[in-house]
Amino acid sequence: MILEAVAVAFWTMLPAYVPNNAAVLAGGGAPIDGGRTLGGNRLLGDGKTWRGTFVGTAAGALLALVLDLIRPAAVATSGLPLPAFPPLVVISLPVGAMLGDIVASFLKRRTGRQRGAAFPGVDQLDFVAGALLLTLLVRPDWFLATFTPVVLVAVLVMTPLLHVGTNAGAYLLGLKDEPY
Repeated sequence: MILEAVAVAFWTMLPAYVPNNAAVLAGGGAPIDGGRTLGGNRLLGDGKTWRGTFVGTAAGALLALVLDLIRPAAVATSGLPLPAFPPLVVISLPVGAMLGDIVASFLKRRTGRQRGAAFPGVDQLDFVAGALLLTLLVRPDWFLATFTPVVLVAVLVMTPLLHVGTNAGAYLLGLKDEPY
């Protein structure tokens, strides 16, 4: 039961996990906020760019489509009830993840944190909250059938662990300036 919940949680959240990593790799370019400020602080900062947002969203959506293609073999091999991604969910998971990260950036700037500064809890779950909320809004039936309470707990437990691990790896590879 727990292994199944973790597998379903990981499979289902992959299209939301990938966008921020892809955005880091493709980052640069024009910032979304255009350099605007509010109360003396940037709205979002240079780390949130149009290119990164587009590439991150596209990477997550493409991954959802690939997962749909390999799903029959994955289900047959594993025996796990891995869900398919309906068209709206193909988009809502990565878009929601990017929006959650953008909202967190806005909150960081409002609390005086600079780009890259730690914001415990928010840093690890902002994209998850965005992905889950947007998906709940656009496909509540799929969301409720897929994100059972045990799967949601699995997402909330494994995401911070994965987030810290991937950020530390990106830092060691020189892709990020901070290891969190």
